[in-house]
Amino acid sequence: MKHLILLLFALPLFINAQEIDSLWVVQHYSKQEVYITMRDGIKLFTSIYSPKDNGETHPILMLRTPYSCVPYGDGKYYPFWKNYKKAYLKEGYIMVIQDVRGRWMSEGDYVNIRPLSPGADAKTKTAIDETTDSYDAIDWLVKNIPNNNGNVGVFGISYPGFYSTMAAASNHPALKAVSPQAPVTNWFIGDDDPHNGAFFVMDNFDFSSALGFGFDAPHPAPTSEPARTVGYPDHDNYNFYLNEGALPNLTKLCGDSIKFWLDLMNHPTYDAWWKERDARQATKNLQPAMLWVGGLFDAEDNWGAWHSYMAAEQNNPGKAFNKIVEGPWFHGQWARDEGEHLGNVYFGSKTSLWYQQNIELPFFNHFLKNKADSFNLAEATVFITGANEWRNFDQWPPAGKQDKELYLQNNGKLSFTKPGNTTGFDEYISDPAKPVPYAEEVQFARTRKYMTDDQRFAARRPDVLVFETDSLTEDITVTGSIIADLKTSISTTDADFIVKLIDVFPDDSSYNEEHIESPGDSGYQYPMAGYQMPVRMEIMRGKFRNSYEKPEPFVPGKIETVKYDLGNAAHTFKKGHRIMVQIQSTWFPLVDRNPQKFEDIYHAKDGDFIKSAISVYHNAGNVSGIILPVLK
Repeated sequence: MKHLILLLFALPLFINAQEIDSLWVVQHYSKQEVYITMRDGIKLFTSIYSPKDNGETHPILMLRTPYSCVPYGDGKYYPFWKNYKKAYLKEGYIMVIQDVRGRWMSEGDYVNIRPLSPGADAKTKTAIDETTDSYDAIDWLVKNIPNNNGNVGVFGISYPGFYSTMAAASNHPALKAVSPQAPVTNWFIGDDDPHNGAFFVMDNFDFSSALGFGFDAPHPAPTSEPARTVGYPDHDNYNFYLNEGALPNLTKLCGDSIKFWLDLMNHPTYDAWWKERDARQATKNLQPAMLWVGGLFDAEDNWGAWHSYMAAEQNNPGKAFNKIVEGPWFHGQWARDEGEHLGNVYFGSKTSLWYQQNIELPFFNHFLKNKADSFNLAEATVFITGANEWRNFDQWPPAGKQDKELYLQNNGKLSFTKPGNTTGFDEYISDPAKPVPYAEEVQFARTRKYMTDDQRFAARRPDVLVFETDSLTEDITVTGSIIADLKTSISTTDADFIVKLIDVFPDDSSYNEEHIESPGDSGYQYPMAGYQMPVRMEIMRGKFRNSYEKPEPFVPGKIETVKYDLGNAAHTFKKGHRIMVQIQSTWFPLVDRNPQKFEDIYHAKDGDFIKSAISVYHNAGNVSGIILPVLK
């Protein structure tokens, strides 16, 4: 109760501080709305916020977005004072927000993750893409905004992260620094849409359709009005997607107007259409300083930040500044709140504030304001959860890591010792009619916190295998890719495999820190004794186990290898904790249900879904486990 009282007393002070900040912005900044003409004659709507003083020159910091640069109209200001971006205004930056081609008030046709056009130089290309639009916009800005110092930076999170990558590839000579953050990078392998070929149906349908966010719903351009949405008939998402059945039923709800949804349904394998939309192609010959940013618990674009950074490393050997920062964050959390916790898991400090003050702002100040400061950033600045500390590394993955396999054993055991028994396997029945939920609660929208949610609800199900070590006698820190390495047989011709690496808290753990979600919330504490905290979780659609381009059916009863990357982790399993691995074949409604027949799932029928008996082997002849990158 005392926390609530303190919050209520502080609320007027907080509101007053925001009013003061908003007044300061209006007093010190002017807003200009312009159309910038691209090389093909299409005009892009752009809002420009400039300092009112005339005695100094200022750098330009730009955000290119498909999500609108609202509010539109003279005297209507973007609310910089409500987030950390106000620090850039205090530093005197010229802030630019642009509606990308075909979105909101900009002209032209919109294309999702628009592929690169032919030609290597954005300055001389005649065909348009996002690199040429970026080049033309930057060129106009430096030539037409009064009192700019000729230095431009670009940043953005998620889809704007994709546009940041494309801007970097434009290599305009005025573009000195770019920070793609949780950038959309590859929508078949690891970001947003499919993961390893398994379709993340809930996010995609909600994002695209008129029932949800309506991003791909048609609306005339230019327009300042969002697409009309109608809302869901059922606010229990598990119930809604189960009742809707096979994916073609959702396609009928979308109708013919959601073009990108139809594109997804018609490209079930990693074909040329997908490959030309891999943003890593734009990481060659990058001239600006690059700062890639991501969240260890990003449910949407965790893959993109890691793999774009690594592609830029490989494609630009010897590049002076290509760095990565990874914090303990959900999607964009470093710009949304203080980063002190995610769900029930606390990190011991305000990680977002630390990042904003010590990395992002100094990065742009260093490269755009010509400050002769001592800004020096490690190659990889990564927060180690569990230990709850920031660590600096000279490379990623760290040179000091060693891959060690944790082997599945009989009787639900997990150990670094290879099994010696000649027999041993576990089996479960995967039933698409009763899929394993991805989270415990009844929910309407997909939560962010499921990435750290207690997994005890899943461990109690008969269709989830659980393997666990004894209590650890020393700390174990993992830094790098986690690899699932399974020997399995199934009774059908296809199945999915979800593997979770989990930190099990000691049985004598107390409650988590009390926190208040809103002024009307009394606060609560969650029992952390035995808490099963996910470190990494990922899915593999079985038919893609050997190739994303050429899927293969399973031979029923034949033992095969399913080996895949769960993604990068940075976590310390503390002494006294235990390491757990869970294995299951449904993850609903996060991921669409596999009919467990070898077929085009995007065009499956309701009657196609069948049960499958899944066997996972753990004996001397057929070893299964999980490969951990253990830091020495």
